[in-house]
Amino acid sequence: MCSDPDSVEANKVRPVVLDTNIVLDVFVFKDPATQPLKQALDSNRIQWLATQAMRDELERVLSYPKILARRAVTEPDTEKVLQQFDAQAHLVGVAPKAGVSCSDPDDQKFIDLALAHKALLLSKDRAVLGMARRLLVRDVLVRALLPAW
Repeated sequence: MCSDPDSVEANKVRPVVLDTNIVLDVFVFKDPATQPLKQALDSNRIQWLATQAMRDELERVLSYPKILARRAVTEPDTEKVLQQFDAQAHLVGVAPKAGVSCSDPDDQKFIDLALAHKALLLSKDRAVLGMARRLLVRDVLVRALLPAW
């Protein structure tokens, strides 16, 4: 039996790259605006792509005094946050440097990975959001939150 190509496309798992601030919003601060993203991750409607460097950055950021103060209320357990990362992120190799550069070198790894995999890039970072038009012409959609699919 032939499958309907439209339904196959509609059911395709979409690759997504999440910057560290989005990960914090989902797993640490439990921002209500990120609940659709959390549900999409939980139901495997999206595939979160990440690298070891992204996990290392998250672990480092979790120890920042400003983050520790906010975590005391929402999610004090660093290991639990990292376990959620490990359970939901699909680790891939580091992407090659893309043909576009971000003004914030710390964000370049997210852009490179999204471009390499033609993934949706979720970020609240101004430097990344400011690149949205340049990335869109390269088939990468940049958003601050998960769009309604």
